[in-house]
Amino acid sequence: LMLQIDTLPLGDYQTNCYIVRPEGAKECLVIDPGYEPEIILSFLKEKGLELSVIALTHGHFDHVGAVRDLAAETGCRVYLDPKELTLPPMLTAGPLYYTDTYADSDRVTLAGMDTLVLETPGHTPGSVCLLIDAHMFAGDTLFAGSCGRTDLPGGDPRAMRDSLRRLAKLEGNFFVHPGHGPGSTLDREKQTNPYL
Repeated sequence: LMLQIDTLPLGDYQTNCYIVRPEGAKECLVIDPGYEPEIILSFLKEKGLELSVIALTHGHFDHVGAVRDLAAETGCRVYLDPKELTLPPMLTAGPLYYTDTYADSDRVTLAGMDTLVLETPGHTPGSVCLLIDAHMFAGDTLFAGSCGRTDLPGGDPRAMRDSLRRLAKLEGNFFVHPGHGPGSTLDREKQTNPYL
């Protein structure tokens, strides 16, 4: 399965919003639309894409800010780990909007793509990494050379250590698509990231 992945860094925090689809497909998945729904919608229109589903790596406002507008405009489904519902509303910009939930080790088909859900708490209680083919959408769990912060409400340094250990043990190399900043590969992070 060859994937086409476009990255739109949006908003004040330059949160990476990913638009993912199998090569040549019209139907797409959007991961972590944090801001500026109009930019995302015009990108989809320009490329002739149909948004069928949004997947959230976690519930922080800078990853979910455009969800309601996109769902209202397209009627897409929205997946979230329900453990995120424990986050304080100030961190989620009000009640989180979702239509479906997923949990650890679930396999879900998102826009026609087989997706494995790994719960990787630490940054938030219900943070997940999404594995699609050779790609890992890591949210704010793993960054190039770093990892997500654990000092906000719902953060847990010990859980983060366990999550990173779990990622380090995964078989095979993955392209890592983090919530902020440049991409990397899991092999490179295993070799150079002090947190892994």
